[in-house]
Amino acid sequence: MQCTHWRRVPLDMAREARERSAAECVDRAVQCQLSTHSGDEHYGLLGDLVEYGIALWLRWRERIEVSLAVLPDCPAVAPRPDSEACCLFAGHTEQHTWEDVSPSRPQVR
Repeated sequence: MQCTHWRRVPLDMAREARERSAAECVDRAVQCQLSTHSGDEHYGLLGDLVEYGIALWLRWRERIEVSLAVLPDCPAVAPRPDSEACCLFAGHTEQHTWEDVSPSRPQVR
């Protein structure tokens, strides 16, 4: 099950993300893309960067710090015939995205 924590993207970080991202727009709030976890560190995808295999993430801890993180893509691929790739970053904790398909309810902060 995917983590249900959301975070609003601070205006200055949204502006920087738009300037650095290959996308023309950046969401104003992002959901943590990790599977349900006990830690307080969360990661929301802001967009892919121009360089292949690198993405910009919003990283936050509950009620404390918010920062931008440039992280390489997770290289893992599903061991099934469809070969679905993980949509997270290299070294992430918990499950790969193809292992986590249950719906979740949002908790926006």
